[in-house]
Amino acid sequence: MIGFPLKKGVYKVEKTNKKSLKWLWIAIAIAVVVGIAVWCVVNAVNNPKLGKDGSENIFNFSGTLVLFTIAFVVIAVGYLLGSVNIKGVSLGTAGVFLIAILIGYLCSLIPEDAGLFSAFRLTESSSVVGTFKGTLQNTGLILFVGSVGFIAGPNFFKNLAKNFKTYIVLGVVIILAGTLATVLCILLAPQYGSEYWVGVLSGALTSTPGFSAAKDAIAGSVDATNLESLITLGHAVAYPFGVVGVVLFVQLMPKFLKADMKKESEYLKAGASEEARDYSKFFKCEDFGFMPFGIAIIAGLLLGSITIPLSGAGYNGPCFSLGTTGGVLIMCLVFGHFGHFGKLSLEVKEGTLKVLREFGLALFLLGAGVHGGVSLVEQVSHFGAGIVVWGFIGGAFITIVPMFVGFLLGKYVLKLPLLNSLGSITGG
Repeated sequence: MIGFPLKKGVYKVEKTNKKSLKWLWIAIAIAVVVGIAVWCVVNAVNNPKLGKDGSENIFNFSGTLVLFTIAFVVIAVGYLLGSVNIKGVSLGTAGVFLIAILIGYLCSLIPEDAGLFSAFRLTESSSVVGTFKGTLQNTGLILFVGSVGFIAGPNFFKNLAKNFKTYIVLGVVIILAGTLATVLCILLAPQYGSEYWVGVLSGALTSTPGFSAAKDAIAGSVDATNLESLITLGHAVAYPFGVVGVVLFVQLMPKFLKADMKKESEYLKAGASEEARDYSKFFKCEDFGFMPFGIAIIAGLLLGSITIPLSGAGYNGPCFSLGTTGGVLIMCLVFGHFGHFGKLSLEVKEGTLKVLREFGLALFLLGAGVHGGVSLVEQVSHFGAGIVVWGFIGGAFITIVPMFVGFLLGKYVLKLPLLNSLGSITGG
């Protein structure tokens, strides 16, 4: 059989045709979905008593249906927004958070007499919002922190022992710089309360565990609901610049320094201490690793629930607790480090961990964002639009200061390679 080589121009035409067909099918799919939605709305308006229960429209929007409709709309549109790439910068999963804030805000504006759409009206006291900020948010946080612990576990303690002093000093300095910047913001705008600025701090540093710890700290207070709303709003206002600011800093700093990234990558590989593990000699209960992951989560929750009194007042005074986040992270790091218990494998597949990490983060940002959007209306009506403006400016300041302080310390004082310095900043 004789073959003829394809010319470059012909290949380009075929590739273009495939792209055209792809967009054609996407357009057809969108047209079908929109057509079905329009048909449903028209039927609901023109035939108001088609519901089986005799309700006034064809749809029966239960709380569960509203919850999952909002959740999956936010996730779908959020990931679409996150996939937009402008000169190498994209929001990624943070797109879910921004859309969640927007949807939460819009749903809180729906009036009670909006007919078909009144089922999607969200308030601070509604059970749907309670599920978003409670069940979904905490489930996502546990999945995210647990998967991060398993991923980091195999090399965490080795690398920590090797570079313990350097990374501890750098981490402490970055946190202190962020804290001092936050204190300055509190002094400049005390009218919004320290709780709001703590939320801004966690959002500016994109610290999911910090955000969770802040809410845990005020859980037992008298005005816990209002304070939690302030923390959530502060986190929501500062988070977008926290994400974009770090991405821009990491991408632009090497260009500003005119660094040879090939040489920097070689330095990083030379200092790495990653070892491949052979799990074949251990017994596996199942292939995905959900069993060891589940056991580690349970152990972490139990560890995090331990409370130690710090004064003579006992449990009525100040107490220390690792909390949900700390307990789960520590136990998953330990499970990931050892990798087996006797002949029983504790391996969780890398693909499984990546999915759990991404899904957990999406759930957490979904819950926090919707709640933040709903509370935005109440807080703005109480404090005015200044709370958002101050939060954004202060958040940008809190994002920028620790990055520059940490980078200068790591690069020029601790003499870390460029990529190690940038990596420490993203972790700090």
